[in-house]
Amino acid sequence: MTLEILTSDLLTGTRHGFFTRRGGASSGIFAGLNCGLGSSDQRQAVALNRARVAEAMNVGPEALAGVHQVHSADVAVITGPTHERPRADAMVSNTPGVALGILTADCQPVLFADVEAGVIGAAHAGWRGALDGVLEATLTAMEDLGASRANTCAVIGPSISQASYEVGPEFFEDFTHQNADNTRFFAEGEGDRYLFDLPGLGLQLLRQAGIGAAEWTRHCTYGDPDRFYSYRRATHTGEADYGRLISCISL
Repeated sequence: MTLEILTSDLLTGTRHGFFTRRGGASSGIFAGLNCGLGSSDQRQAVALNRARVAEAMNVGPEALAGVHQVHSADVAVITGPTHERPRADAMVSNTPGVALGILTADCQPVLFADVEAGVIGAAHAGWRGALDGVLEATLTAMEDLGASRANTCAVIGPSISQASYEVGPEFFEDFTHQNADNTRFFAEGEGDRYLFDLPGLGLQLLRQAGIGAAEWTRHCTYGDPDRFYSYRRATHTGEADYGRLISCISL
């Protein structure tokens, strides 16, 4: 099966893609294109999957950059091919021939580009990273490389949708305590539960930060098991582990 790669017109002028799980070498609960080095999948299968992604991005495997994601607001600057994976949740670069690759399984993968300035970025933004400022930090790091916020576009890839993201009252209270306006990202669920709009939060933060344009691809990871891995779905079905999707961008 060939790789399935979702793209956006907002990122025209870059080579980019939100890769689904289709077309990979992994099997069992990881069946498909699992690119998670931290998963318990067979190392050889993950390496093969990542090599296929690198080929699709027209770079060598060593030029597919990644970070050790820790739900932070830290940003790494990638200047060339490297085997190191710094502890961070976003990357920026102005180096042609390098692909930035973010891993997700419900959290938001966000790809950024200021094509005119030749600067790209990629971020992993769960609710914690988003609240802590990883999206704004990515834009600031891009500016340090010569980008302009007004000329930068960002696309949020496949993420868990509000209809599938049930949270408890403690989550709602903590979130709205930080900012009363955050109530807009919640809808009432069953009983005392709420439904949380993670992509809605991401789009709001990007627009408040002064980005030129932003959109969500509107793909839900939880609701489409044939195409996407989902941490929450794996938890609900009692699976021992879960695969990781990869989203990439290069100049």
